[in-house]
Amino acid sequence: MVFILGSGSPRRLDLLAQLAVQPDAVRPPDIDETPLKGELPRPYCMRIAREKALAVKAAAGDIVLCADTTVALGRRILGKPADAGEAAVFLHALSGRRHRVVTAVAIRRGERLWQRDVVSTVKFKQLSDLEVNAYLATGDWQGKAGGYAIQGPAGAFIPWISGSFTGIVGLPLAETSALLQAAGYPLYR
Repeated sequence: MVFILGSGSPRRLDLLAQLAVQPDAVRPPDIDETPLKGELPRPYCMRIAREKALAVKAAAGDIVLCADTTVALGRRILGKPADAGEAAVFLHALSGRRHRVVTAVAIRRGERLWQRDVVSTVKFKQLSDLEVNAYLATGDWQGKAGGYAIQGPAGAFIPWISGSFTGIVGLPLAETSALLQAAGYPLYR
């Protein structure tokens, strides 16, 4: 059995390391992550994680783990900003408000697929232009859903969360460990 992480995220590698799990291979899938017309954040996130897991090439007995994290402001999906201007728009939209972070995990072994999602709530403090500009200058927004990462400098903007911290980072460990065990991965052996 080969364990494949279908993600290029260093954060997901770090989170798996907290479970003492080291992938045998890292194979980020190349799929279209464009939301479908009218698609809501939670079903979108589940679909993308599933499509990623199905897109990774693996042998029948291999275990493939993929995940997707989406920032949802109401019904709106805030993906990875294309540039600093879009990141600024996202940050100003999140400023002083609560939003949801959805992370879906999909594990495939052969034809079987196990999937779970976790929804957490995050509150941003009211951000000043100085704070937004200083954060944008760090470059930490790049490649991050919603234009921020709670474990980076943006953590200073977040006075309150409800839910899974590791889910907000990008891989909910409690749910991931249960899915790995369901798929037959020897997690605690």
